[in-house]
This record gives sequence, C-alpha cells and structure tokens, in this order.
Amino acid sequence: MKAIKLFLITITMGLCTIYSQGQTLEKDIKMYTQVWDDIVNKGEIDKINSTYFDANITAIQSPENIVGIENFKAYYQNFITGFSNIEFTIVNVFGHENQIVKQWNFKGTHTGDFFGIPATNRTVDIQGVTITKMKNGKIAQEQDFMDNAVFMQQLGLVSNPENISIINGLYDAFAKGDIPTVLSGMDATVVWNEAESNSLADSNPYIGPDAILNGVFARLGANHEYFKLADIVLHDMSNNQVLATLRYDAKNKATGIVYNAQAAHLWTLKNGKVIAFQQYVDTKKLADAEMN
Repeated sequence: MKAIKLFLITITMGLCTIYSQGQTLEKDIKMYTQVWDDIVNKGEIDKINSTYFDANITAIQSPENIVGIENFKAYYQNFITGFSNIEFTIVNVFGHENQIVKQWNFKGTHTGDFFGIPATNRTVDIQGVTITKMKNGKIAQEQDFMDNAVFMQQLGLVSNPENISIINGLYDAFAKGDIPTVLSGMDATVVWNEAESNSLADSNPYIGPDAILNGVFARLGANHEYFKLADIVLHDMSNNQVLATLRYDAKNKATGIVYNAQAAHLWTLKNGKVIAFQQYVDTKKLADAEMN
C-alpha cells in the first residue's frame, strides 16, 4: 500500500513538473514573439535590453560570435536603419525545455546603410529559421539560418547563377526561329536599345516585348535573307548582368550583300527575366550592307 502511495506521489510530482515547464515555455514563447515583433516591425530597438535579454546574450556567427546586449543591439540596428517597409512575420514557433525555434519571413526595401553597404533600393524577401536558448525567462542565445547567397542576390550584390543558362536559352530559341520563347524571357517593361547609328535604333528605346517584336525582330526578318548569330560567348557579370560577345552572319535582302560583323550584347536580368538590353556592333558593316 505504501509503495502504491509513493508511486502515485511520484507520478503527481512529475505531472506537476511537466505542467510547470509547459507554462514556463508558453510564457517564454509569448514574450519572445512579442519582443521581436516590437524590435523589427515597430523599430523599437531599445527592447534589446536586460529586461528581455540575458547580459551575455550571444548571437552565433562566423567567424566570431556577437556577445553582450550592446553588441547584439548594434548588430540588429543595421536591419532597422538599413531597410524600410519592413514586414517581419513569424510563420511558426515552437519550443522544448529551454529552446525555442522560430520560422520567419523578412521583407523590406534596402534604403539605408546596411553593414556598410549603401542603399540599393532593392526589395528582399527572405525565409529563415532561428534557434534560441532561454535562461531564466530571458533570451540568452540565438543562431539564424538563412540562404545568404539568395539575400545577396536580392540586394544585387551578387548575380543569380542561373543568368547564364537563361540567356543561353534565349540564344538557342533565336537560332531555332522560336521568337515567342525569346519574348517570353523578357519582362513586361523590358528596355531594349539598339546600337547608335544602327538603322534599327530609330525608335530607341523599345519598351516591352511587343515593341521589340515589331521594331526589331520583324524588321530583321523582313530585311534579311538570313540573319544568324555565331561564336557566342557568355560572360557572367555582377549586378545580374550577362555580357555576350558574338558575330552577326547575315545577308541583306535588298542589296544581296553578305556581312559578318562583330557585336556584343549586355543583358540585365531580374528574377529570371530580362529587364534591359544594350547592343554594341560594328554599325559601319551594317550600314554598308544596306547601301545599294
């Protein structure tokens, strides 16, 4: 009988402990989500203080951790002053014992200094996860996990690695005469410029795919027995730009003159679409081919 009573007491104490831990975790999560909403969305950076954060709050970073309230505060100040139109959303949050895990989304426009990076006026939309350790009801340690390469691409500091394959695909489609596919790679407001002194530059800039179709591609087809691109070499550049060096192999329909001209194309992309194009070409060869 005593053994049964002892067992029941032990079970009861265990359940009370679990209930108490659950209440503590629930309280920690409520405080944690509210504090970060106030800091990021409301810009209340002073909420990074000893009321909510442990004196030795640590942000796990490479190559060196950020330790202490003032250093932690200075680090996150970059996000508050570096971005406007901020929308910080905690998509999901859960915890176990002294740990909290949050899945988050950060949106904003880079309009201020961000860790020494001047404003690019670009918008970012980043997903991430943070693992947090609590200590006596305060935030004691945080470690963020996010795709920094995507973040830098959205800021325009590094180029999308897919840019080369996108432009290569457009050249392949052009070679097959598949103009609809070429145009589908253009942004609705793409700005297209032919080289100065090129006869097709008379309506520069061409804005939008339809203008390019009618003002450039249709006229190329009408004016030539054939117009081919040869020796194409693509060069990946910063700021989501691709430089193509190539030659035009063509025959003018009206004059019957065949020409082979050196050319270069500078493509600018955003979110996988062409937003700008600039042609550079030996316009004298083009003009000579058009003369009777």
